[in-house]
Order: sequence, then C-alpha cells, then structure tokens
Amino acid sequence: MTTADDWSRGQDGFVDVRPRPGEPEFYDSAPKPSDSFLELRDLRVHFPTDDGLVKSADGLSFTLERGRTLGIVGESGSGKSVTSLAIMGLHKNSRAKITGQIWLDGEELVAASIERVRGLRGKKMAMIFQDPLSAMHPYYTVGAQIIEAYRIHNKVSKAVARKHAIEMLDRVGIPQPGSRVDDYPHQFSGGMRQRAMIAMALSCDPELLIADEPTTALDVTVQAQILETLVRISTDAGAAIMLITHDLGVVAGMADRVQVMYGGTVVEAAEVTELFAHPRMPYTVGLLGSVPHPEMVGRRLTPIHGAPPSPLHLPPGCTFGPRCPLVREDPCLLTEPELVMVGGSGDGAVDGVDETHATRCHRWSELTGDQSARLMFSSAEIGLHEAPAADLVEEQ
Repeated sequence: MTTADDWSRGQDGFVDVRPRPGEPEFYDSAPKPSDSFLELRDLRVHFPTDDGLVKSADGLSFTLERGRTLGIVGESGSGKSVTSLAIMGLHKNSRAKITGQIWLDGEELVAASIERVRGLRGKKMAMIFQDPLSAMHPYYTVGAQIIEAYRIHNKVSKAVARKHAIEMLDRVGIPQPGSRVDDYPHQFSGGMRQRAMIAMALSCDPELLIADEPTTALDVTVQAQILETLVRISTDAGAAIMLITHDLGVVAGMADRVQVMYGGTVVEAAEVTELFAHPRMPYTVGLLGSVPHPEMVGRRLTPIHGAPPSPLHLPPGCTFGPRCPLVREDPCLLTEPELVMVGGSGDGAVDGVDETHATRCHRWSELTGDQSARLMFSSAEIGLHEAPAADLVEEQ
C-alpha cells in the first residue's frame, strides 16, 4: 500500500496521491471522514533544508465540530501557525513536504489542487493572520481589499460590496468607517489594522475561522469586543473556530476544548475546564503556572527553564524531557511517549477525568490535580521529583 515514503514532489509541492500500478487507491482504502467538520489525520509538515529536515508539524491528529471553538496554545515554534497554514493550503507550491490528511466538511485538502483550495478560502474557511501589516497589501486601500474578497464569493456590484465593507469595519469597532474605508493600511494604527484584518476574514461569513493571535496589539476593551464578535459568529452561524493564542485567559473564556502543542506535536488535549483543573503534562502545568493572578501579587512568576527544541534537531524520547522536572533517563529520554487517553473506564483511568482527556507523558499518573508549578519549576535542575504526588504540596 502507499506509505508516506511514496509521496513525491508534484505540481502542488510534495503531495502525490496517484497509486502505483497494481496498488489500491490510497484514499479509496482510507477511512472516510467522520462527522466532524474539520479533521486532521497524522498531518506532517516538514521543510527540507541544507542542514536537514525541519519537522515543524509532526503527526497531528484532531477534530473540530461546527459551533465549537478549539484553543491551541504553546510557545513560539511549537507548530501552531504552520498547522493553520497547512489547513488553509498556503504551503502548496512550496518546498514543504506534506503528508497525512486534512478533511474539511467531507473534502480532503492535502491532495486537492491549488485552484480548488483557493476557491474554499474566504467562504468555506478564512484566517486572521498574526501580522496584519505584512498580510495586507500596501498598494490598495483597506476597503478595496475587503471588497475584492467579498466580490470573489458573492456576485454583487461594487456599490453593494463597498457598503458591506463599511458595515464590517463598523462591526469590528473602527470609528468613522465610511471614511476610513478609503485609507491605506499604513494609515491605520496597529490595533486598527488588526481589526481591519478581522473584518476582511469575516466578510464572507466563513464556516471555519482560524484566528492566529487575533487580539494582538489590541487594548482590553477592543479585545473583549473582538472576542465577543467571534463568539457570536460561532453561536449564531454555527461556525467552527480554531483559536491560536498565547493568552490562556482568552482560552479559558472562549474555547470549548484546548490543545497544547510542543515540538511540533500535541502533548495534551482536553475540554477547557478539565485541562485547567487537572493538567496531566508537566509542560501544561508550567504554562498554567506562568499566568499572573491576584494571589501572585508581590511574588515572581514561575518560568519554564530552558528553550523549546529546534524542529531541526528534536531530542530523543520526550521532546519536553530536557526541560522537565519529572524527567528520568528511562523511559523519558529513551522512548517517545504516545498520546494516550487518561480518562474513562479503561486501564489507567483517573476518577473525575473526562474520557477525551489525552496526554503525551510517561509519568502523567504521578501528577495530582493541585500541582504547584511554583514548586515543580522552582529550580533550573531537571529530574527534581521522584514522587511528585507527595512532593507537590501547598506552600505554607
């Protein structure tokens, strides 16, 4: 049968799903898409370089239903944006080597042509990019770019499209939208450019909205307004939202499910309340411990020591091992952990943990529900806790 090694560079990049003589059709033999609106199956996005293969996304599998919001968190370089660009088909015709499957509303996108994916952008799926200054064209006015995107998917006159563009700018809180519609991107402040980018992404009412740091450079008032708009879209239109952010507060208030990424793969995934209450991965504990809260007034935040691994040279075993206070040479540094379910009624179940909670950690069962990140990451040394369930107690 066809394997990932059989994929070669074609006109759309390293994507070639034509069967070899005498072999069955790859996608005919593959399982059909589930009921989920978006589904990724073993997605890998690698970039060949002179120094080696950069594994930016490595073996991602997850689903997203209509009307639900998936929050994706993790440090810079963990593969969040690369994954979103792969879903949008923006790696096609590049050096990226893409394997796996991306199903959107029953249609597979990895093997789809550039033209087909381009036809889906805007109406079926849209993306709010992290840097609006580079994402928007400096030669055209903000209004002209929204009008163009709207008219591609809607057979309307320029006058109707212009009216719609003004309404979208007003919807995201830009003052005097009737006049600002004719301004150029450089005439907008950073926050206003971000809002204009959001207006462009929402102009065609997409069924899947990928928001890559949508509230960057916005003050808290405007941030709340934008998040309220996104929630309303998800609720009223039944759109699926993939929210990429570093702000765990935004995730807690908006997402239904959270996915933590590290080293190009998922290290923990659960419903939002479950993950915040019962993290089962030391990296997640560290992320939660880095969030300031009123009880931390006058005390230092607890950082995760070290830096994320290079996707060019991932460490053996657990990718978080070199930074983990629970690490042991065997198995942590020798064997790569699998993504396992930690709830339900099967072996290794934990009472009170939902059945969809998954983690990629050899020692997850040793973590308690009230871990103290301040204690766990209090030293730069790794391998601090032999029995964390006993050691991690509240400070007096």
